[in-house]
Amino acid sequence: MARKQAIAASAERKAKASAQKAKADARKAAQEQAAQLPPLTEEEQREHAVKAYMLQRIEREKERRISLNRLIAYSPYPKQREFHEHGAVYRERALMAGNQLGKTTAGAAECAMHLTGRYPPWWKGRVFDKPIRAVAGSESAELTRDGVQRLIVGNPRDEHAWGTGLLPKECLANWTRRNGVSDALDGILVTWGGGGDVQASHSSLNFKSYDQGRGKWQADTLDFAWLDEEAPLDIYSEALTRVSSTGGMVFSTFTPLLGMSEVCRRFLLEPSPDRVLVNMTIDEAAHYTPEQREKVVAGYPAHEREARAKGIPTLGSGRIFPVAEEEISIPARIFPKEFARIRGIDFGYDHPFAAIELVHDREGDIIYVTRAFRQRESTPIMHAAAIRAWGSEWVPCAWPHDGLVHDKGSGSELATQYRAQHLTMLRERATFPDGGSGVEAGLMAMLDRMQSGRFKVFAHLTEWFDEFRLYHRKDGKVVKEYDDLMSATRYALMMLRYATTEPVRRHRSPPSGSWQAA
Repeated sequence: MARKQAIAASAERKAKASAQKAKADARKAAQEQAAQLPPLTEEEQREHAVKAYMLQRIEREKERRISLNRLIAYSPYPKQREFHEHGAVYRERALMAGNQLGKTTAGAAECAMHLTGRYPPWWKGRVFDKPIRAVAGSESAELTRDGVQRLIVGNPRDEHAWGTGLLPKECLANWTRRNGVSDALDGILVTWGGGGDVQASHSSLNFKSYDQGRGKWQADTLDFAWLDEEAPLDIYSEALTRVSSTGGMVFSTFTPLLGMSEVCRRFLLEPSPDRVLVNMTIDEAAHYTPEQREKVVAGYPAHEREARAKGIPTLGSGRIFPVAEEEISIPARIFPKEFARIRGIDFGYDHPFAAIELVHDREGDIIYVTRAFRQRESTPIMHAAAIRAWGSEWVPCAWPHDGLVHDKGSGSELATQYRAQHLTMLRERATFPDGGSGVEAGLMAMLDRMQSGRFKVFAHLTEWFDEFRLYHRKDGKVVKEYDDLMSATRYALMMLRYATTEPVRRHRSPPSGSWQAA
């Protein structure tokens, strides 16, 4: 075997050497051919020089035109496009992303489209058919100038560059300066429409900052407000008030470095038909190579990496599972029939119902979360149908103590209702072998398995990982919000001793000599 490998390696080296020699010979032949050509005449040299000069001028002109209309070249990443498209439906939007991934660029581009009425062919977001009034701001006047204003208008330090941002130069009709902050603008007037049968008019955008206080955000009636970086709740509420009479919208772009702030909680823990959150990680920003991503992430402080790279709120020591996702995430796979299975259920209606499936490798004592389901405001019939769609109806289901509560409508226990829908509910509620059912004991059992490599989760279960990232304590107590799949996982782990393998169905031959054998 070793001899064969050596022969193969030698052949590979010879092939590489031969290919390199062929390339060198081709280069040498090209140089020799060029040397044999007659020298260029003065006229030919001038012609070549003129062509090279004209090509340079064309390239510079292309760059100049692009700089004066960067909006036409804006091509969003999938997550940015998703954020834009949600504007057609939702009143409140947030793009929660890591640093330097393009969240502020997305906000500035959308601002420029609405201000000018110029929407690209791919646009599926909200469209304003009239000039609009808007406000955009960030944490301070300086940050508003260096972020929001720079991307919309252009380099704030160079007035000649105003009009080289995402707002086309020809549309920048006028501006007013802000007192007390060098190079900062108070507002701009933007030419809207003017193409085809559309009469040109003007939109307006005012620049504000959170440190001005709520009072400075009052008075205006707006079509939209853009908040870059997390706003205090009073500023956010005031922005919503400003758009209420116009049917307008508020959109935010931020990196959640403030942890589970009030605005974060609004999007993560307070679902509404008027509100949507889009999360963007460094893996979804195509301007980084894999090697660059690794270097960027490694350069962040450990306690800020998830916020700065993945747009996940910094929870610090409050995180219940301080484990990197990469340590528990694995690609989906098929398991042998000898591996046992069990499901966990967390009942819910106002808060979501949740269910998961665990696969247990008894030999290695490793558990795998292979399926997850979460749904709000639905009935046991719908929940059971979703779980039955997983197949393997023989898999037992672990459930919590509130399964013993009698439903006010039917009068029967919750667990009984699910049993009636042909789910294999265990006879008793979830407990540990000693009869205990403490939450902390269950969480420590999960954490111990995660840290020892005995707890894995299929990587495509995004809802499970969403809860995993945000599961935390406050003042030492577990926050019982956005924890439905975590609870379902804990119940299944508590009852892991009841996990079973698929029953073997034996074919029964009819008894010989009986009428069945005739």
